[in-house]
Amino acid sequence: MYRIGFACMYRHPGHSESLKELETIERAFNPRSTTLRWLNSVSQDAAREKLNGIIEHNLAAQLRLLEYVETLPPPLRMLRLSSDLLPFYSHPEAADFYRQAEVQAATEKGFALIGERARAAGIRLSLHPGQYCVLGSDKPQVVENSLAEFEYHADMIRMMGFGRQFQDFKCNVHIAGRLGGEGIRTIWPRLSTEARNCITFENEEKTYGVDDCLQLADLAPVVLDIHHCWINEDRYIDPQDPRVARIIDSWHGVRPAMHYSQPPESLMELGFNVDEKLEIPALLEKVSKRDLYSHSKRMWNRWTNLYAREFLDRFDMMFEAKDKNLATLDYYGEYLETDKVE
Repeated sequence: MYRIGFACMYRHPGHSESLKELETIERAFNPRSTTLRWLNSVSQDAAREKLNGIIEHNLAAQLRLLEYVETLPPPLRMLRLSSDLLPFYSHPEAADFYRQAEVQAATEKGFALIGERARAAGIRLSLHPGQYCVLGSDKPQVVENSLAEFEYHADMIRMMGFGRQFQDFKCNVHIAGRLGGEGIRTIWPRLSTEARNCITFENEEKTYGVDDCLQLADLAPVVLDIHHCWINEDRYIDPQDPRVARIIDSWHGVRPAMHYSQPPESLMELGFNVDEKLEIPALLEKVSKRDLYSHSKRMWNRWTNLYAREFLDRFDMMFEAKDKNLATLDYYGEYLETDKVE
């Protein structure tokens, strides 16, 4: 059975609520954070109280979000967790705070509950470290910071009870950095077992495309992002492209995951039709390529939606849309609910 999922944040349908009421509803499901500047501006006790409150809220919010996902049809039980659950976990200034026994006990308990709930409900989970996790950098300090950041994600995975075997959890990164794949091979032995079990490499729109990721397929699976590939190669990758088979092989029997997004709805105002294929040459007559990087709110282009559906017989699909769960619900209702995609 296929799954489609959304990333990190909950959006409420909002039929009659005011904006303030919607924000209140969504706040219960979504993570909070703070800044190092604020933490350094107050007393140590105040800073620790703030961090404790944020962590307590974030773990409860993610559990609440899982409970929501559990109410959805099984094909919609896929979720990317937020990377911001433990603020500044990988930062040296917060190290002493996270070493406290009571903090460790609370975080381990919270993440254990999240992992148990996901397994019981059959929810496929993932994480995606942000843009500052650059494992292929040529700058030693950036590499050290990136390793610490990835191992922070590995610690969350470990506390949830995952990372024990190959791809029981997906933690996705872009190759990134001047050294690229060569740099990643250099630091590979330094990653923990849990990190190596969960890491995946996703193609991006500018520098490191599908072919670059496939060069690392001996290390870890490749996550195909069809929107990034479209921008990088100036065309949509054919679902039967031989590289798609190689991507599937890189997962060694685990059902592959891929990413799906669309460019912004503002293209409709420039005359691009919801039913027509979006062609890069025609788009570049009216916008720059960078304008295509942003994600849409919903999956508005029907041609692309039908194209993406062709992958669901072989892949699970993470939707990257600003309206989050509302985008997946729309797509499921219009394109999948009455179909028999396996």
